[in-house]
Amino acid sequence: MGLNEAPRGAEGAIRVDIGELVLDGFERLDPDRVSAAFQAELARLVRERGVPLAADGGRALDGLSGLPPLPATTSPARLGEALARAVHAGLSGRGEPR
Repeated sequence: MGLNEAPRGAEGAIRVDIGELVLDGFERLDPDRVSAAFQAELARLVRERGVPLAADGGRALDGLSGLPPLPATTSPARLGEALARAVHAGLSGRGEPR
């Protein structure tokens, strides 16, 4: 997982690269819908709140732990949004970088 300043010309932009999300115990949910909801919500959170861990320039994290728990749900949209909020919390310093 990497946090970087965006390419030149994209002032104030942040790029978040997430190689893979692994969700154990959610086999019955459509992964494409979870991914779409996750991306939309994470983009909204980054746009509105920023990413404090990226304030000093590029930073790479292998993973995040100590994140808020995810809800037990059968809604791919709700799970994707909750996952994005948990990841953003980790990127905001509320979690433990690994």
